[in-house]
Amino acid sequence: MDKKRLLGIIGFVLLCLVFGVIIYRVFFAPKDTGPTSNQFTTIDDGATGGDFPVGDDADTRNVVDIGTGVLPDSGISDSFGSQFDTEEVLSQTRTVVDDAVVGSAVDGSGNLRFYNQTDGKFYRIGANGQPEPIGDEVFFNVEKVTWANNSDESIIEYPDGANIYYDFDKKKQVTLPKHWESFSFSPNSDRVTSKSIGLSPENRWLISSAPDGSSIRLIEPLGDNGDKVDVNWSPNNQVVAFSRTGAPLGGERQEILLVGLNDENFPSIVVEGRGFESTWSPTGDQLIYSVFSSRSDFKPELWVVNSSGNAIGSGRKPLGLNTWSDKCTFASNRTLYCAVPRELERGAGYAPGLANETADLLYKIDLQTGSKTQLSLDAFHVIDELFVGDDDSLYFTDKGRPGVFEVAI
Repeated sequence: MDKKRLLGIIGFVLLCLVFGVIIYRVFFAPKDTGPTSNQFTTIDDGATGGDFPVGDDADTRNVVDIGTGVLPDSGISDSFGSQFDTEEVLSQTRTVVDDAVVGSAVDGSGNLRFYNQTDGKFYRIGANGQPEPIGDEVFFNVEKVTWANNSDESIIEYPDGANIYYDFDKKKQVTLPKHWESFSFSPNSDRVTSKSIGLSPENRWLISSAPDGSSIRLIEPLGDNGDKVDVNWSPNNQVVAFSRTGAPLGGERQEILLVGLNDENFPSIVVEGRGFESTWSPTGDQLIYSVFSSRSDFKPELWVVNSSGNAIGSGRKPLGLNTWSDKCTFASNRTLYCAVPRELERGAGYAPGLANETADLLYKIDLQTGSKTQLSLDAFHVIDELFVGDDDSLYFTDKGRPGVFEVAI
C-alpha cells in the first residue's frame, strides 16, 4: 500500500469519528434540565431563595453599575382618561338674550356683563336672571371689550383701531393710543398691561399703565416677537404675559416663558405641542392650556399644569379632552367646565374653524379626582365662550347664533 493511500484512509476514519461525536451530542446525549425545585434554598445572609448569589467584596470582576434601578420620570402625571369614559346628564338650556353680543365677562360679584350690538348699550344679568343696563350711554360698532375684575371699568376697542377707557360709575372717558392692543387688567383693577406696537421693532414694548393710560411703565421689549406674546395677567399678580420664545425643543415641543412686572426669573413651562393658549385658575396656582401635535392627530389637547412660584411647570397632566382652553371656564380651583366638540377632523388645531359646524358637549371636570360628567345639551350649540355666575349658573355664547344662553348645572 503506498503512502498516499494510507494517509487517505486515516483521514477518512478521523472524519467519521468527528461526525459520530457530533451526532451523539446532538441526538443521544442526556439533556441538562437545570436545577430542580429543591435546589432553590435560603442563603445564610438572609436573601430570598432563588436570588443571584452575592459575591465576595474582593471579587469585582463581574460588578456592573446599573444605577438606581428606577426609570426616569416622564415629567407628566397620569392622564385623566378619555372624554368618552364619563357619566352623562341631560341639561336644559334657556335663552337669556336674543341679540348679538360681544365682550362678555363675569364681574367680581359673579354677574355676567356684555355689550349688546343691536342697541349699542352695556348690560349685566341681574339677580332675576334678566339683563339690566349698565348706564345709559350708547357706543356704536364696538368690536372688543376688556373688563376690569372688580369694577365697571373697561377698555373698549373699535374696528378702526381706536381704543377708549371708560368708567361707567364715574362716566369718565379717555382716548388711548391706537397702537396699543391686547389689554389685560390687574387683579385689583388698578393697572393694565398691553402691547405697544410702534412702527419700528425697537419701539414695540410690553407695557403697564393706569387704566386711563397714565403712569406708563416699560416691561419688556417685543421687537419682532410681538405675535408670540400673550398678555394675560394672573390672579395671584405674579405673571402678566406668556412668551413663546423659549429655547428650541424640536418640532412639536415648546418652552413657554412667564413674564413678570419686575424682571423675575420664573421657571418655564414645557408643553408637548404647538398652538399654546391658556386659562388661569381662580387663584393662579394652576393653568389650563391647549396644544396640538401629531400625537393627537393635530387636534387640540387640553392639559393642566402648576403655575405659581417654584412649582411652575410641575404636575403636567393631560385631561383627556380634545378642545381649546378658551372654551373652558373655572367654577372653582377644583371644578372646570369645558365645551368639547362631538368630533374633530384631523388638523383642527391648525384650523379651529373646522369645528364651527360641530355641536359641542359640555363637561364638568374634577381636577382632584379626574372624574368627568358629560352635560348633553337639549339643542344644537357651537359654544364660543363659557362663564360661571354667582348662583352656579353656567352661561355661554354661540359661534353660530346670536344671544346669551344659560345651562342648568
